[in-house]
Amino acid sequence: QVQLVESGGGLVQAGGSLRLSCAASGLTFSSSVMGWFRQAPGKEREFVAAISWSGISTYYADSVKGRFTISRDNAKNTVYLQMNSLKPEDTAVYYCAAGRPTDRSRPALYNYWGQGTQVTVSS
Repeated sequence: QVQLVESGGGLVQAGGSLRLSCAASGLTFSSSVMGWFRQAPGKEREFVAAISWSGISTYYADSVKGRFTISRDNAKNTVYLQMNSLKPEDTAVYYCAAGRPTDRSRPALYNYWGQGTQVTVSS
């Protein structure tokens, strides 16, 4: 079966950095679009970043552009999210997703999801 496992979350001060990892198994990783989404308490799940199967094309929400960087290592079946200049507004559970979405920002178009990892940014 397909499994996506996130790691790397934690508690960070505002202005700090974290790198999230998502290890995938049970799917053809190199042919999948990989995305990161986040969900804060009382809010809907929102798009953060996505990367094409080749790693050549990347996409970011306006709220994180210039601060976050998505990358993938197909040899390791792993996708990363480097988060710099973190703000309290970034506090959320971050989810890794995989699929072949026609619109990379829509959660409903992804087939597989990880369990999430908590990111908390203190003031």
